[in-house]
Amino acid sequence: MKIAVFGAGAWGTAMASHMAARHDVVLWARDAALVKQLAASHENSAYLPGSTLSSRLRFEADFATALAHGTGERALCVAAVPVAGLRALAGHMALAANPPQNLIWLCKGFEADTGLLPHQIVAEVFPRVAGGPLSGPSFAREVAQGLPAALTIASAVPSLCELTIAACHFGALRIYSSDDLVGVEVGGAVKNVLAIATGVSDGLGLGLNARAALVTRGLAEMTRLGVALGGKPETFMGLTGMGDLILTATGDLSRNRTVGLRLATGKSLDDVLASLGHVAEGVRCARAVRDLARAHGVEMPITDAVCATLFEGLPARAAVEALLRRDARAEREDDAS
Repeated sequence: MKIAVFGAGAWGTAMASHMAARHDVVLWARDAALVKQLAASHENSAYLPGSTLSSRLRFEADFATALAHGTGERALCVAAVPVAGLRALAGHMALAANPPQNLIWLCKGFEADTGLLPHQIVAEVFPRVAGGPLSGPSFAREVAQGLPAALTIASAVPSLCELTIAACHFGALRIYSSDDLVGVEVGGAVKNVLAIATGVSDGLGLGLNARAALVTRGLAEMTRLGVALGGKPETFMGLTGMGDLILTATGDLSRNRTVGLRLATGKSLDDVLASLGHVAEGVRCARAVRDLARAHGVEMPITDAVCATLFEGLPARAAVEALLRRDARAEREDDAS
């Protein structure tokens, strides 16, 4: 297969290197100097230091050339940009003289200004493409090292699921399919916000009991919102819901968890983000998650507490204390509705 990956961050680079083991893959980056460095060293020292990339992987700085490589009935384009860059990238693809027919994206979150999920963004600017998210519990560094992982491709177009499986399902990477775009994308977005909460808890030394409670009740929040937006309840028990939440909330490679850990020390959000060096999607989309929940009458107290800490100056410990003071209510623990 011919595959073009757009975005040479950690995740785009890791997936491009994996697919290049069996397919003809071009990795595009807008920075010509970065492309030159990648081609010379076959290592992305900025985002994946120490990981040697596939010798078959090729690199490209010219957008039109890369796009032409990923255009065709059995070709695939992969958007490996943050949610904030997806609208512009998909829009450029749609305006091409010969636009691609198949597009998957790796980003997770809601668009900050509109509250839209990635598949809704693509539907607005590139409605003719067969598209869907590839999501699930996956740290880029481990995938680049060839360690096992499992992901889900979600699309309303079965042929795109089949194409993505053909592109990615080999070696240590397993790909499952779903038609629940809303459920898959809500899980991928909300778990980042909840990972900030568990990072705060761990940073304050609240213990493993507290972490387990946050993950479990966070899953209930995720499911409530996802179902309200049209997702299937069972999706949140799978890879892109519970699986991704467990990884992001507990794994030391999680950027969003790191944000919470550092907030717990009393650092300001600006200082935390400046020291992180990478995008933390949980910070970018936390307000959108909270606002959507309120608009749909969905109760998400953990998300509310994260937003209060991120944007309203509430100290992390005070946010935890506010959660612990919530009134007890007669409700079933297994009721996520």
